[in-house]
Amino acid sequence: MPCIALSDPPDAPPLGRYGMMHKNYLREHKAALYAKLLLSERLYPLCREVDEAAATRLTTIPDRVQAHEIILAELVCI
Repeated sequence: MPCIALSDPPDAPPLGRYGMMHKNYLREHKAALYAKLLLSERLYPLCREVDEAAATRLTTIPDRVQAHEIILAELVCI
């Protein structure tokens, strides 16, 4: 058996909630893809990207909701 060791980026921050959720989803439901990403060392960057995209979306949601509330308030006043 070959000794397989993965390089862990020492300065990489830990994954957030959504990155961990994506990693767990891949591990539980897409085992072949999870193993392929893990062995090619692309799993962590992918989960980091998912985590950052989710964080960006979460910051834009309140702005959109506020804009819709303003539009609805204007329509009700007409």
